[in-house]
Amino acid sequence: MPELPEVEVSRQGISPYLENQQLVNVVARQRQLRWWVPDEVLAQLNQPVLSVTRRAKYLLIQLPQGDIILHLGMSGHLKVIPSDTPATKHDHIDLVLASGMALRLNDTRRFGAVLWQHKGETHPLLASLGPEPLSDNFNLAHLTAAFAKRSSAVKLVLMDNHVVVGVGNIYANEALFKAGILPSKPAKAVTAAQLEKLLPVIKDTLAAAIKQGGTTLKDFSQADGKPGYFAQQLQVYGRGGQPCLTCGTVLSEIRLGQRSTVFCSKCQN
Repeated sequence: MPELPEVEVSRQGISPYLENQQLVNVVARQRQLRWWVPDEVLAQLNQPVLSVTRRAKYLLIQLPQGDIILHLGMSGHLKVIPSDTPATKHDHIDLVLASGMALRLNDTRRFGAVLWQHKGETHPLLASLGPEPLSDNFNLAHLTAAFAKRSSAVKLVLMDNHVVVGVGNIYANEALFKAGILPSKPAKAVTAAQLEKLLPVIKDTLAAAIKQGGTTLKDFSQADGKPGYFAQQLQVYGRGGQPCLTCGTVLSEIRLGQRSTVFCSKCQN
């Protein structure tokens, strides 16, 4: 599943093609995605695209009357192509622009979403989300309060979108390694010194991933439409059973919340 950096890189990739363009048609070949594509989305004809923003892993295409909300789910990806490009099997939704281009959603497993949010309202999926990890609202006071009474594993708390959005499995593994914290450690047992180290590590890890992705961004008018998921310099994720790059200890791998969790028993405590 694309994580926050990949979604942000997607936003950066599609924005130049959409912003200040006129949306002239919405083509829905398949409306049954994770949720039914609402009628309001299909009704947005001859409307200017004001901006393309992101909230957590959701992309928001701002129009005068509200926002089209896009979520890529497990297998979705976006591509900007000439609007007359023949559709393939899993090309479900096109947002057709006056420029002759179209933003096309391809989603093999149909776990993605295309939804609508009226102007001035907040969609229920966005209403209870925690702060953005790169914002000032995600600070030491917030993290300390969120961890204070939580007995759950620190990794699971970090991946709770009510605590902070977008710290998915890959980046939770990486940040906890860099901060020297065992992923299975109860959140309330994380020390103040560890919290002070963890906060900037989370921000730096995500910012670096976005920056790397941005420097290798593919042209979204290309056929595959994928945003050049950057070659990540992963230190623990996906490396279970391999030596720690810091101390040489064999990395352990367990399951937490049904997700693969890799750590170094020597470097993390």
